[in-house]
Amino acid sequence: MFRISAFIAELFEPTPVRERRRLPGPVVIWNLIRRCNLLCAHCYSLSADTDFRGELTTEEALAVIDDLAAMRVPALILSGGEPLLRPDLFLLADYAKEKGLYTALSTNGTLIDDAMAERIAATHFDYVGISLDGLGETHDRFRRKAGAFDASQRALLALRDLGVKVGVRYTMTEDNAHDFVPLLDWVAEAEIPRFYFSHLNYAGRGKKNRGRDAVAQTTRRALTTLFERALADYRAGTGREYTTGNHDADGPFFLLWVQANFPERAEHIAAKLRQWGGNASGENIANIDNLGNVHPDTMWWHVTLGNVRHRPFSAIWRDETHPLLAALRRYPRAISGRCGACRYLSLCNGSSRVRAEMAAGDLWSEDPACYLSDEEVGVTPSSGGVAAQSKTAELVTH
Repeated sequence: MFRISAFIAELFEPTPVRERRRLPGPVVIWNLIRRCNLLCAHCYSLSADTDFRGELTTEEALAVIDDLAAMRVPALILSGGEPLLRPDLFLLADYAKEKGLYTALSTNGTLIDDAMAERIAATHFDYVGISLDGLGETHDRFRRKAGAFDASQRALLALRDLGVKVGVRYTMTEDNAHDFVPLLDWVAEAEIPRFYFSHLNYAGRGKKNRGRDAVAQTTRRALTTLFERALADYRAGTGREYTTGNHDADGPFFLLWVQANFPERAEHIAAKLRQWGGNASGENIANIDNLGNVHPDTMWWHVTLGNVRHRPFSAIWRDETHPLLAALRRYPRAISGRCGACRYLSLCNGSSRVRAEMAAGDLWSEDPACYLSDEEVGVTPSSGGVAAQSKTAELVTH
C-alpha cells in the first residue's frame, strides 16, 4: 500500500529517515468466508452466493486470532466473500479487539441496514472499507446487481454518522475510469475520511478482465489527480487519507511529481521511498483464505505456504526455508527484464509478481502493467539496459 497523504505530509513536516525494516508480523487479510451475495467482475477470490465446504470453525478461527495477537501483527483485515454472511463474524471481531489487534472490516456494504450499522459501530472496528466501482449504473454493472450502489452508499453514510471510520475502495479499469473524478467528488462532498485506489491485479476474475486494465496514460492522469487532491486536502486540513494499492510504481511516479512541483523536497522523498521499500507481499503482507490456507497476499491463491489447521500461522510465516518466501523477502528482488534494469527497483521492489506470472509465465519477469516510460525508469527499449544516469537516479541510489 502506498500512503499518498503520508508522503504529502512529508513535504511540509519531514520526519527522520530510517532503515527499511521488517514488521514483527505482517498485515493479515483474512478471507473468513467465500460466500458472497454479489458476483463482481474483478473478484480475486471467485466468490459466489453458495456455501463453500471446509471453512474454518469458530474454535479454529479463535485459535488463529490468539496466534496473530502473540505474533503482534500490526493489523487484521476481515474480508470475504462477504464477511457479514459469516454468523460468527462479530464474535471473532470482538475477540480480536479484546486481544488488542487493529481490526478492520472489508465489505461490499449492501447488507448494511440501520441495525447492522449499529452492530458494526458497537464492535468498534478501527476501519470499515466499502467498495464502489463508480457511481450509480457503473457500480451496479460491475457488481452485477441493480441497486448495489444505493445500498453501499447508504451504508457508508450510516456508518459515518455513527462515528465509524469508513473509506471507499475503487478499482480502476478502462470501463469505469470515466467515473473516477465524479466518485472522488462524491467522497469529498459526503465527508468520507478515506479513499483507496486499487490497480487491477491479474487474479481471480481480475485475470479474466485484464484486457480492460486501465492504460498507462489513464493511470498517470488518475494518480496525478490523487496527488493533487491529497495536497489540497492537506492544505485545507480535512484529514482525508488517500492510498493506493496493487501497483508499487506509484511511489516512483510520486517522486517524479515531487521533482516537478517540490524539487527542494525530492531528496527527502526519495529517501522516505527507500524506507518504504515498495512491494511487501510475502514479507509485511499475508493472506489467510477461508479454508485456512496461507498465501503471500490475496492475489496468490494459486500458491499455498501452509495451512493453519496443521501448523500455526506464525510458524508458517517465519519458515524462511520456503523458497518463495525467501525469494520474495530478498531486497531488492532478483527480477529480470525492464524491472531488473529499472533505476527505481529499490523503491518499488518489482511491484506485482502475480501480474508478471500471469502475463509471461515467469513470476520474476517484469511487471507488464508498469506505466512509467523507458526514459523515466532509465532503460533503453532495444536492449533493456540502463540508460544514462540522471539526477533522479542519483537521488534514488544515494
